[in-house]
Amino acid sequence: MKWRRLLSFKRWREVFTRLPRLLRAPEIPLWEKLLFAVPALLYWVLPDVMPFMPIDDIGVTLLLMNWFVSRAERKYPALPPVSK
Repeated sequence: MKWRRLLSFKRWREVFTRLPRLLRAPEIPLWEKLLFAVPALLYWVLPDVMPFMPIDDIGVTLLLMNWFVSRAERKYPALPPVSK
């Protein structure tokens, strides 16, 4: 992924608007939704288990959100787009 895209406000606005839709979509199986939720929750609840990770909880969550949204949209292109 290009750094310019990762640092773009437009991209993050899209991620924040698409994530709830993707998490509620019945076309995406539960186990794939858990690929986002479980690591994010574990990193928030168990930060002392990984003391050598210099990334903040919110940073890890944002990276997981970006990864999940791009992966789900590539894998399930038939999902309806976000209405603006």
